[in-house]
Amino acid sequence: MKHSRRDFLKTTTTGVAGLSLGDLPPHLFAAAAPTISGSAPSPGLPAHRALSLEGLHAYADAESVLAGRTISFHVSSTVPYRLSICRLGLKVDDPAGDVVLHRFPEAPPRPQSIHPGSYVHVAKSVPPTDALTLEVWVRPWKLSDGAGLITQRSPASSHGFGVHLTTKGAVTFVLGPSSRVSADGRLGTGRWHHIVATWDGTRMALWIDARREGEWPAPDLPRTAEAPLCLGACAHAGFADNFLDGDLAMPVIYDRALTEAEIRARFAAQGLQPARGRHVLACWPLTEERGDRIHDISRHRRHGLIVNHATWMIGGPSFNAEVPRFANYDPARDAGRGHGLRLCADDLYDCRWQAVHKFGVPANARPGLHVARFEFTLNGRPHLYHTTFLVRRSPRRGRAPLLVLCATNTWRAYSGTPFAANKPELKQVWGTGGGPELPNKPPAFNFYRAHSGGQGTYQQGLRMPWPAAGPYILYGGPTDYSHLMRADRFLHVWLEQTGYDFDVAGDLDFHRDPDQLRHYLAFVINGHSEYWSEPMYRGLEKYLRGGGNVIVLSGNSLFWRVTYNDAGTILECRKVDAPGDQLPRSRRGECWHSHDGRRGGMMRECGMPAWRLIGLETLGWNNQGNPENFGPFVAELTDHFLFNRPEKTGLRSGEKFGWAGEGRMPMANGHEFDIRLSTLARLQEQPSPPGAVLPSDPPGMVRLANGIIPWKKGGAAFDYFFRPIKPDTDQGGEMIYWERPDGGRVFNAGSIGAGWALLADP
Repeated sequence: MKHSRRDFLKTTTTGVAGLSLGDLPPHLFAAAAPTISGSAPSPGLPAHRALSLEGLHAYADAESVLAGRTISFHVSSTVPYRLSICRLGLKVDDPAGDVVLHRFPEAPPRPQSIHPGSYVHVAKSVPPTDALTLEVWVRPWKLSDGAGLITQRSPASSHGFGVHLTTKGAVTFVLGPSSRVSADGRLGTGRWHHIVATWDGTRMALWIDARREGEWPAPDLPRTAEAPLCLGACAHAGFADNFLDGDLAMPVIYDRALTEAEIRARFAAQGLQPARGRHVLACWPLTEERGDRIHDISRHRRHGLIVNHATWMIGGPSFNAEVPRFANYDPARDAGRGHGLRLCADDLYDCRWQAVHKFGVPANARPGLHVARFEFTLNGRPHLYHTTFLVRRSPRRGRAPLLVLCATNTWRAYSGTPFAANKPELKQVWGTGGGPELPNKPPAFNFYRAHSGGQGTYQQGLRMPWPAAGPYILYGGPTDYSHLMRADRFLHVWLEQTGYDFDVAGDLDFHRDPDQLRHYLAFVINGHSEYWSEPMYRGLEKYLRGGGNVIVLSGNSLFWRVTYNDAGTILECRKVDAPGDQLPRSRRGECWHSHDGRRGGMMRECGMPAWRLIGLETLGWNNQGNPENFGPFVAELTDHFLFNRPEKTGLRSGEKFGWAGEGRMPMANGHEFDIRLSTLARLQEQPSPPGAVLPSDPPGMVRLANGIIPWKKGGAAFDYFFRPIKPDTDQGGEMIYWERPDGGRVFNAGSIGAGWALLADP
């Protein structure tokens, strides 16, 4: 079995774990340790502006760990704390019921900074020249004073050069001690602009979209700055700062001043023609479309390192991004697409904190949901903070009959406030955007919340805190409902109480090893299993074709396509054409993933519909905060074997089940729910869109029960093409049993709340 270097370090080292920097040149990085003060750098980064964090925040180095292996915890805290490792017990809402595996001695405060902001760091600077041109295409998302486009300057000593943006939509050209600014309002957000700044040795000029903004004397020869060459940022007090919220395309540096005719020709080329010739000091066409390096095609080889990941696959100035929804568009065949790189001032996907604690999981540890529980006092009040992780059974110790999938991708997708302000309440109600924020506004974005500059969120990092996955985070307020980690817990507790032995796996575990299903009699898809990768989908398909058994206690299942980078540290999802979308239909062409170059969005529109494997597709959602908007199931085929074996339920057709009783929570039909294609067809109110087809129910499926959602009390329903509809009945999720013609058997309860009701209704 092959192991990565990170896996090797996790399993063989003791003490504080170091971070692997791979093959990056060591001279790029500052060596100072993380700290809360000033602008200290972090290991693995060039010198970078720091942001401090109040309170306690933590993450594990992995979402899951095999029993017998070691897991590390990376912690930043401004207060002392006590850490214990716990397996969550049978009392869903009471920490006292958890099993404590280990307690660490009290730890002193150890703050570690974060370093948000993406940009390109170029280690090889530009030497003094007798003339200069800086050229770049930029599409601002947010205008900020001093945001760097192309810079190599040291403001304190007035050396070097730079082109910057201002909050008023002006462009600043800085050359040594000279600084000139274009007219305010020349640049607008959301539009590409061509910026050219020239200096011929005596005069400096500034051009925007092939229009001369001004020309000024500048006779002084600028000295070389003792600062790095940056794209999308500039140096401030020796640290990268003034980060751009915008897209860059075709940045170029020349050692001569371009003529007016050349500038107009470059503008007309719309960023599709790389600059070549002996006067080109650097040209970055940005054709890579993935990874953290950009290549300079000039003879000077001023290659760049992308700091904090940024975003590829957005196209360039010439790209018409409004591609057809139901057509075979291929980015690789689009000669007018061009290339761009999206930068965000709040980009952060890896905290790069030092590991503070290590825990060796006992080899005989029971599989299941675990937490690192931090107890501390903040502002005079006791607090609990949880870092969730899974313990998986070691294959050496045999396997259980059941494998239960934990919806870790969904927990991550809703993790909009990784650095949420610590609150003393045990139960907290969070929305799709996350929880309470710290006053200094650290990064807060997720697959339902855009970046601070307005850019849609296409990716999230796994080496970050995810307090949204805590065991006591609610979503529904008075309903006491939750759709993240807590939603997964109810099934786990029920299985343990009723004596079923089971193994667990997270989404990333299943993605990495989809063939593991072959070892299990049944595979259980649980909770809010919304975000699936193609290897997960193909693995489930193979398992079913081989005669596998699948139990679905989830709703909104297999809905959005995701990919991971090779290291499994970045989760990518490009949402379009359905609620929760992070890019408008006018930029649908950006939904192609950088990890594999293939279309993103809904699984059904990426050639992997949920109905093909598990029979059902999403109808919509109810009002999670209103108990009157939930409902039970109504039994139908009560002579079916599932109502009678291995025990008789005693239910008769028309009776309600899957609830705590009339008007009482929990109820199985809630938050989001899935139905058959034939039911979606009946509810559809408009003709199918051009080029689209509504498929029919696959054969062999029977409906065991129908769910109730009182639509008059709220909620939002959609047809198969995600156009709003108004159901004429209280149609909720449909419970089905399906003996698939292609092999395998599926029981699908069709609702996120299905597992929630298990503990309330025998």
